[in-house]
Amino acid sequence: MAGLTACGSDNNSSSSSSGGSSSTSSAAGGSTGSSSSSGSSSANIACANGTLTAQGSTAQQAALNKFVKDYQTKCGNSTNVSYNGTGSGPGVTAFTNKQADFAGSDFPLAASQQPAADQRCGSGSKALSVGTIPGVIAVMYNIPNVSKLNLSASTLAKIFNSKITKWNDAAIAQENPGVNLPDLTIQTFHRSDGSGTSYNFSNYLNKTAASDFPAAANKQWPGSGGQGQQGSKGVAQAVQSTSGGIGYAEVSYATSNHLNTANIGNAAGKFVPLTIPNAANFLNKAKVDTTGGNYLFNFDYTYSADDAYPAVLVTYEIVCSTGNESSKLPELKGFLGYLASDGAQSQLPNLGYVSLSSDQESAVAAIYSGLS
Repeated sequence: MAGLTACGSDNNSSSSSSGGSSSTSSAAGGSTGSSSSSGSSSANIACANGTLTAQGSTAQQAALNKFVKDYQTKCGNSTNVSYNGTGSGPGVTAFTNKQADFAGSDFPLAASQQPAADQRCGSGSKALSVGTIPGVIAVMYNIPNVSKLNLSASTLAKIFNSKITKWNDAAIAQENPGVNLPDLTIQTFHRSDGSGTSYNFSNYLNKTAASDFPAAANKQWPGSGGQGQQGSKGVAQAVQSTSGGIGYAEVSYATSNHLNTANIGNAAGKFVPLTIPNAANFLNKAKVDTTGGNYLFNFDYTYSADDAYPAVLVTYEIVCSTGNESSKLPELKGFLGYLASDGAQSQLPNLGYVSLSSDQESAVAAIYSGLS
C-alpha cells in the first residue's frame, strides 16, 4: 500500500456576491468542477509493476490519497506508489537530487530551479511542470458564534499584516452588517515552511489589494506579524484550537478540522463564497501556457464575476520529459496518466478540488503519454 504523509506545499517563482461565508461541507462537497467528464475510480488505468517514490505538495494530498489507493487496488500488490507530503519546496529538491521519481508543487519550477532540474533528467532533457490537480484556498476562521463572514482582499491584507487586530474592527463590521462581531483579538496563522499555498494566497492579496499588501508573492510567507505553523495541517489545527484564529490552507484542511470559511473579495469588491463551482469559474479564466512542453496556468485576478472565487492554486507534477529510469517509466506514465484521466478528474469535485476541462485532460494526458 502507498505511504502518504502530510506536511507543507510549496514553491516560488512568478508566472503568473455578498452573503454569508460558505460552509466547509459545501466547499468540499459534490458540486461540479470545470469538467463534466465522468468515470469510475478504476477506469482508464494503465497498470505496470514496480515502485514509484514521490513527494511534495500537500495541497494535493487528499486527491493523491484516493488516487494512489485506486491505482494500487486496480493494479495489485506488484504496484507500489509512495507519495510523501513534505511540501513543494522539499519535493522539488528531492526530485532534483534524484530522491523522487516526480514531485508535486503548487507552483511551476522557478527559472532559478530549472537548470538543476533539467540536469537531473540528463543531457538534452528537460524537467516539465504539468498542472494537473487544481485546488481551492480557504480562509478559515474560529470566531465564537460567527458562522458567516465577508472579508475583502483589502481587509484580509490588513489582518495578515497586523494592521487590523480586533474582530470588531470598524472595517470588518462594515463588511458584515448585522453580524455580532466580538471584541476579540485576531490571531493570524501562516505557513512557516516554504509553501505554494503561501505563494498563491499572497499573490491573490498582492494582485487584488496591492496598496494594503505590497509584498510580492513568495513561497516564504511575505506578510508581517502572525504565527508560523509547519504545513497546512499545522495552520488548520492552530486555527481550530485558537479562539479568534484565522489562517489559509487548501480547503480539505478546513473541512477536516470543521472550520468555517469566509467569503472573500474579488478585484471589484464583491464577496464570493467558497464553492467548487465558484472556484472552477475563476480557474476557467486562467490562460494556459504550453511553452517548452509545460502546462502552466496564469490566473486573471482582474476577473470579477459574482460567482468566481479568486483564491485558487494548481498543483504541478514535476517530471522529466525524457531520461526517466527505464524500469520505472511504464508505471510513471501509467500513474500520472491516471491522474489526468476521466476516472480521476471526475472525482476531484467530490474531494474538494476542481477538475480539469475535457480539453485540458486530453492535453495533460498527452504530455504524460509522451514521457520517455
